[in-house]
Amino acid sequence: MLQTGTQKSNPPMLKDTLESGCRTIDEALQRLLPADSAYPQSIHRAMRHSVFAGGKRIRPILCMEAARAVSRNAALPEGIEELGSALEMLHTYSLVHDDLPALDNDDLRRGQPTCHKVFGEATAILAGDALQTYAYEVLSRLRCPAEARVRIIEEISRGTGTIAGMIGGQVIDLESEHQKPDATVLEYIHRAKTGALITASLVSGGLYAGGTEDEIDRLRDFGRAIGLAFQIVDDVLDVTQSSEQLGKTAGKDTASDKATYPALFGVDESIRRADELVASANEALKPFGDRAETLKQLANFLVQRKK
Repeated sequence: MLQTGTQKSNPPMLKDTLESGCRTIDEALQRLLPADSAYPQSIHRAMRHSVFAGGKRIRPILCMEAARAVSRNAALPEGIEELGSALEMLHTYSLVHDDLPALDNDDLRRGQPTCHKVFGEATAILAGDALQTYAYEVLSRLRCPAEARVRIIEEISRGTGTIAGMIGGQVIDLESEHQKPDATVLEYIHRAKTGALITASLVSGGLYAGGTEDEIDRLRDFGRAIGLAFQIVDDVLDVTQSSEQLGKTAGKDTASDKATYPALFGVDESIRRADELVASANEALKPFGDRAETLKQLANFLVQRKK
């Protein structure tokens, strides 16, 4: 259950996974992204400001752990960090654009000034565009069989697109402001805006590692469940935590009169639903046995987190 008082500590194995996963992805991003001295410097400084402003690298870590669960030997497939880095670029691009005045109009992200506050709106828009474009360049060079590479690009494109994907969810989120929340619309927003890229991260990791169709389907079911749970918890934290704790402006959903789970169901019921989703997610991974233990711990972490 979500801890709204004292932070529940993470199991040692999970702590190591999160820390090593962050290091792996940060090292890959440092290598893959253009240097901030590369011409034109302003755009590369803006891209790096947003990518390296912090963050837990949850989507890349989910991708890598899905690949590890599929690989059966507890080893990460060679080059998987490049897939994870592309996912982080896409996630960061979405945050840069989400923070813009035309959308959520936020001044704080990951505890740092947002891209447009530092570099201006025009450069922030282009930095988001550049991160998205560069992510697909990285995906085109993935070190896996061509068929898997094409399926990964298709999966991620769908997860970030307009049909039940991230952009579609953002559109309905904007159109639903100042309206009475509706359970069906709210679930669509959360599954599309947040859950779709989480699901694509898991599925793409499984595809990279050569997972069977049954394994891919189970990773998809797991992702859909934890993706929705993750955003429900975000809704709860927005009304229960401070800006300092969150690393972003608290109370934005309420101020914008957004459709949220606490607004529709209340905090306690929202937490209960998140817990049910995690239980369902873990059930989907049963056939993986011990190979999925870290993924299960990550699912629990996502609803126990404080920020």
